[in-house]
Amino acid sequence: MSKIKSADRDPRAARLAREYLKAESLLRAHGIKRTILVMGSTRTSSRDPYCAVAREFGRMVARDGRAALMTGGGPGIMEAANRGAFEAGGASIGLNIRLPRPQRPNRYLTLRISFRYFALRKLHFLLRARALVAFPGGFGTFDELFETLTLAQTGKIRPLPVVLVGRDYWRRAVDFGFLAGAGKVARRDLRLFRYADTAAEIWRAVAGALPSRAPSARAPAKS
Repeated sequence: MSKIKSADRDPRAARLAREYLKAESLLRAHGIKRTILVMGSTRTSSRDPYCAVAREFGRMVARDGRAALMTGGGPGIMEAANRGAFEAGGASIGLNIRLPRPQRPNRYLTLRISFRYFALRKLHFLLRARALVAFPGGFGTFDELFETLTLAQTGKIRPLPVVLVGRDYWRRAVDFGFLAGAGKVARRDLRLFRYADTAAEIWRAVAGALPSRAPSARAPAKS
C-alpha cells in the first residue's frame, strides 16, 4: 500500500497519466476509431521516389475513408504521406515527440499531438492501428517496426498487416532469412510482414484489415 501511495506522489506518474488522457481525448473528439500508421525517415528528400509512393498511398487511404492516416508528424516520408491524405481531404494525424533537437511538425496535419514520452507515443501509435507501413528509415523506424513485430509475435496485439516498402532497401538493411536460418526467429515469424514497392501493392496488403465496405462503395482511385 505504501508503494501505491508513493507512486501517487510521483510527479512522473501524474505526467504520464495526463499525457495518455490528453491524446486519448483528442483522438476521440476527432472521431478517430482506426488508423493506418506510416513510418519512415525524416531525412528523406522530397525528391526521393519513395516520397511519391508515400504521398500516393496517403491519398488512397483518405479517399477510402475507413481509416485515418497517422505518422510521427515530421518531415520526409511522413510529411509525404500526411500530404497525400491532407490533399485528398482525409484525416491526417501526426504524433510528434519533443526532442533535444526540435523536430519540425509538417504542415499537412489535421490533428497534431505532442508527446514527451516515447512509450506513450508508441502506445497511441498502435492502439487504433489496423496496419503498419514502414518505408526506408533509420533508428526510429526500426524501433517502431521491431516493437510491432515483437508484440505480434508474442500475441500481445491482434495480428495486423506490416508492410515493408522498398524490397531492395529492407533486404539489405535486415537479413531476415539469416535470422531464421540461425534459429533466432522461427520461419513462421517471417509471415508477420510482407514487402511492397508501389502504393497499389501497399493498399492491397492493408485493405483487408479494414472493416467491410457497403456493397456500392468502390476502392480508392489511383492518381
